[in-house]
Amino acid sequence: MGQEINTASFTQADFDAFYECLENETSELEQLISTNNCSQHSPVAGFEIEAWLLDQAMNPTPRNQEFLEAFQNPLATTELARFNIELNNQPVALNHNALSQLHQGLNTTWQAALKTAHSMNTHLLMIGTLPTLKQSDLNLTNMSPLKRYQALNEQILHLRGEPLKLSISGQENLSLQHDDVMLESATTSFQIHLQTPLTVAHHYYNAAVMASAPMVGICANSPYLFGKDLWCETRIPLFEQAIEVGGYDGASHGPIRRVSFGTQYARNSIMEFFMINLNHFPILLPMHFDQHDNHFAHLRLHNGTIWRWNRPLVGFDEDGTAHIRIEHRVVPAGPTIIDSIANAAFFYGLAKQLCDTVVQPKPQLTFSQAKDNFYQSARYGLDAQIHWLDGTKHHLQQLIDSQLIDMAYAGLSKLGIDPDDATTYLEIIRHRNQSGQTGSQWQRQFMHNNPGQFNAMTAAYLDLQSIGQPVHTWDCT
Repeated sequence: MGQEINTASFTQADFDAFYECLENETSELEQLISTNNCSQHSPVAGFEIEAWLLDQAMNPTPRNQEFLEAFQNPLATTELARFNIELNNQPVALNHNALSQLHQGLNTTWQAALKTAHSMNTHLLMIGTLPTLKQSDLNLTNMSPLKRYQALNEQILHLRGEPLKLSISGQENLSLQHDDVMLESATTSFQIHLQTPLTVAHHYYNAAVMASAPMVGICANSPYLFGKDLWCETRIPLFEQAIEVGGYDGASHGPIRRVSFGTQYARNSIMEFFMINLNHFPILLPMHFDQHDNHFAHLRLHNGTIWRWNRPLVGFDEDGTAHIRIEHRVVPAGPTIIDSIANAAFFYGLAKQLCDTVVQPKPQLTFSQAKDNFYQSARYGLDAQIHWLDGTKHHLQQLIDSQLIDMAYAGLSKLGIDPDDATTYLEIIRHRNQSGQTGSQWQRQFMHNNPGQFNAMTAAYLDLQSIGQPVHTWDCT
């Protein structure tokens, strides 16, 4: 969805022409993959991080266009809402001191972004859902002025034929209706990218699916929405319901949905998901791109409107060779830069070890179990009970401590990550897990001590984020 389009209005001819291009590009990608003509490059790491612009009272301020004009950094881009921005990194080979490189790169970009925000008398915040956000903030006036967002809103509402309904039962209950897709902007993420060799891309995808439950549990940072305490990672049900549109034949409430955990592992090839995209999802943005098919512009735009929590992407190496990477979307933004890199380290290591030892030739955990694990962990965090490889249920916090951190260490070692680098970041995961203090738990404890003080909590969170110490060390007073 990073691609801009040149119109927000479409005719049936636009849809027909787009589908023809999509069919051709899907066929061409299938040919490249079936003949092993995609990149076999060793794993490469990357990420996207979304953040909030806040005023001095800790409320969202719709000034991202002004911010981006002042920032003038190619790694920064707009988001759906005027009070959100996205920061990217330069991809790095996933070996040696890659984690430190990612840390340094993000810190450099973040500090420059903070300087720009402060020059505007605003704050920049990394968090999964903003505690001070009000439903009234999520209106079309606060939508970023890009045609792709206007068109996305119109197409989704057209396909639904009714307002969006949000219903989340957690510690408290929330039920409401909303007239546009701006609810989606209430969810901000740290999206971890992993470029993989083609021959094992489908195994890495399956590993990412299995890793999703421990990742969302240990990284939880989104308990509050519109003043309600909901799930440990409320982003998950919020995003799924904010763009609740399904596949063909009006299946908006069926198993094929545009935002979901998915319906299956990859069986034999990552290509299976691009075929599902073509065959099961109506086109939302039928923009025509005047370029050679091997850029896969139509395929990539269509794929960008299907939001699996683990999403296969097509990109390109420096020499123009098409590559496959996995976008792991389950992790919220924040609480700090070092927490974010620790989260990435845990994912990269765990995914590698699962890929090498558990998912080949067939995953040792059923897809339905992996899916159930994910939603249990999103709801209950480290207190979730999840199925694991021995066929029994485990308390997530204990499983991470007894098995998963060791697996992540083994995976990072196989990737060639320097031991000191691995230790720096995985020990943050270990201490966070042992303390039980995720970002979500810190927010809940703060509210327990200071009932109703969402603005004060956001200010305290911002201060602690600026200090930069991992969340497990934060004071809750």
